Amino acid sequence: MKTDLAMKELTVSLRALHAVAAEFPALPAPSVHVSPIFPERLELSLHDDLGAFEPWRLAFGIAHEDVRFGTQSDGQTWVLKAHADFAGASVHLIAFGAALNAEGSGDA
Repeated sequence: MKTDLAMKELTVSLRALHAVAAEFPALPAPSVHVSPIFPERLELSLHDDLGAFEPWRLAFGIAHEDVRFGTQSDGQTWVLKAHADFAGASVHLIAFGAALNAEGSGDA
């Protein structure tokens, strides 16, 4: 893993970001992360809105069975993760949202 890259070496992920913005302008705006550690990866994260994950999943053609569910913060936060190849980059889609509890879900 090389970490002393020049900006030109992030071209794949930055072009993918441009393609995402051009092809899906109406989708909810995610947080975007590009890193020289993984120069061909584009990470899109959605915070406090698990519902925003679904239109992005559909846009990238990610199958339901390819979505991974997890928790963090002692089960207080639900996490959805998936990835797809798009415009030459590996796009990692992540969503975070508050977990439903027994009282809030009607399972009292």
